[in-house]
Amino acid sequence: MYFYKKSLRTRIFLSMIFLVIGASVLIVIVTVNQYKTEAEDYHRDRLLRKESAIRANIKYVLDNTTYPEETDQIPLIFKDKIYEIKDIHGLEIFLYDLDGNLLKSSRPSFFRDTVSQKIPDLVLDKLQNSSNKNYIKAFEEGGQKYQSSYTYITDSYFKPLAILNLPYIEDDDLINKELIDYLYRLGIAYLLMLLVAIAMAYFLSKYITRSLKEISEKLAETRFDTRNKKIHLSDTPSEISTLINAYNRMIDELEKSAAQLAASERETAWREMAKQVAHEIKNPLTPMRLTVQSFERKFDRNDPDIEQKIAEHTNTMLQQIDTLSSISSAFSTYAKMPAQQDETLNVVKITKLALEIFTEDYIYFFSEEEEVRVLFDRTQLIRVVTNLVKNSIQSIEQKNPEEPRIDVEVIAKETLVNIRVTDNGIGVPNENKERIFEPQFTTKSSGMGLGLGMVKNIVERYGGTISLTSTSEKTTFEVSFPAIL
Repeated sequence: MYFYKKSLRTRIFLSMIFLVIGASVLIVIVTVNQYKTEAEDYHRDRLLRKESAIRANIKYVLDNTTYPEETDQIPLIFKDKIYEIKDIHGLEIFLYDLDGNLLKSSRPSFFRDTVSQKIPDLVLDKLQNSSNKNYIKAFEEGGQKYQSSYTYITDSYFKPLAILNLPYIEDDDLINKELIDYLYRLGIAYLLMLLVAIAMAYFLSKYITRSLKEISEKLAETRFDTRNKKIHLSDTPSEISTLINAYNRMIDELEKSAAQLAASERETAWREMAKQVAHEIKNPLTPMRLTVQSFERKFDRNDPDIEQKIAEHTNTMLQQIDTLSSISSAFSTYAKMPAQQDETLNVVKITKLALEIFTEDYIYFFSEEEEVRVLFDRTQLIRVVTNLVKNSIQSIEQKNPEEPRIDVEVIAKETLVNIRVTDNGIGVPNENKERIFEPQFTTKSSGMGLGLGMVKNIVERYGGTISLTSTSEKTTFEVSFPAIL
């Protein structure tokens, strides 16, 4: 459980190290066992080969002896020959009768602790019950391993004459030296592999967890009320890429929801404020106008300057009233749009009609189509066009270019119709692009900043969109909404 509490990077690193070390230990164990098995097989095969050779030599002696081939004659037959056979094959030789009693030995004193004058009954029993009449006994004395082979010596008619016993010393010095040399080379190779594995584990774990760490940091920094940054990483695994894409989609949805909520809250606040301002301003307008008019009628006309005074006073009051009325009307228009009266309209015709109220000679209209029909409120469509053009005119007036120009285009695109207004005015700075359609936002010294917010509100109610593209040379506002096919 403690391992799983570690960080993912630490677990990946430790897992790779443990894997290499575990593989090394496993290979060493398998190698040692394999060497032991091969050593045992080697000694057994070597003993059997020597036994076969010695039996062949013994048979040759029996075939050429002048003594009768009898068990009691074995000591006489091999009186001197047993030493010759020992010298040829390098093994001590012991010959027993069929009851296990010692008949002749090449070195009677050899293995006095391990070779007795009689074969144990257990060995005799196993030899007699062996299918190939051969039995090999393995044992250890004084830290030295031995193998002792027992087999029958037969005459020419395969009648058992005696039991041949060959004691064999298992000399593993050469094999052990080879094993040690092999393990030494293997240890060096695995040490290098371990160093490489440590480096690979470090960089691989760092590479895998780098993107996860960045995602976790971004998630920790994610806030509903701020603009969150997306994650852009290259050369990441598909699983990490899926996680990054999911996070980026979440950020888009979060920003969209935050923008919608903020816009809704702003619009609600401005609607309430607009209604209140309209109510508070409109109430005194009529009494003010009536008071001024009454003052004008009842003033002393015999005053030589009466007409001038009345005119000045009246003009001043009326100007203030008109200003208040204009403010009130602007807020009231945004707060309470007229009821929609949708009808089938020709966008090309209505756009031309909306442009007729402007006297500027640098406004140009373009349309490849003669008729593009939409379902829209006539007044509100005109309001959309006039507000966009007014915004362009004000932008040009702030810049005063040598050749002012406003292009108004109607473009039909499959199921949509676009109205594009382009000017070469002052443009919109990057820091203002995100707020340009907010109701209260304006960069002008006059006005209340309701025009573009009103356009956005109208267009979105008809399932459309509005977009802005602005550079130092030109600025383009484009509205798009469904057309009637």
